[in-house]
Amino acid sequence: MPVYNEASTLRVIVGKVLERPEVAELVIVDDCSTDGSFDCMEELASQDERVRIFRHDANRGKGAALRTGFAYMTAAYVLIQDADLEYSPEEYPKLLAPVLSGHADVVFGSRFLGSGSHRVLYYWHFVGNCFLTTLSNVFTNINLSDMETCHKLFKREVLEKIRIEEDRFGFEPEITAKVAKLKVPIYEVSISYYGRTYEEGKKVGWRDGLWAIWCIIKYNIRG
Repeated sequence: MPVYNEASTLRVIVGKVLERPEVAELVIVDDCSTDGSFDCMEELASQDERVRIFRHDANRGKGAALRTGFAYMTAAYVLIQDADLEYSPEEYPKLLAPVLSGHADVVFGSRFLGSGSHRVLYYWHFVGNCFLTTLSNVFTNINLSDMETCHKLFKREVLEKIRIEEDRFGFEPEITAKVAKLKVPIYEVSISYYGRTYEEGKKVGWRDGLWAIWCIIKYNIRG
């Protein structure tokens, strides 16, 4: 769980994660928050031994926080969970099912497959997500519907074969390209999505979209 200035939602989302019987450990990485998020993390870690916390001494981005978190994971399966309330831990059984049945090594939770509930928000964000996913699919030759989703689940041995380089939101196209190159079985499942507005703390902007285009090209073309 990467965290940057999420004190307002952190207790709620951590509580929801720890309620799930599937969760053996929760690694939280604070990316140099300034709103008291780390104080909250310390309190949460003192209340449940499954919670392990780490902190960057400078703000480095979501990708850097995930890279740190991956280095400390010990469980057999690794699932990314944002610290806001956009993605629900109630979806964990659905994400785990293709892996536990032996069909998948990686599972993407898609906001666009249609069966989950979705808050209606920004049209142009939807268009941008579709464009980036399509461009990624052109290069990877896999037919994802939601490359930019937060909810991605991996067998730990898959992540151990990948070196994450991106520090910010370029992580999403990078990990997709590198997983596709491994030729491991990838599945998608439909998930619900409770998006938030910029006033509520949403951080991704148009510059991140432009950088994602560069990352799609870079990590798919490079050997």
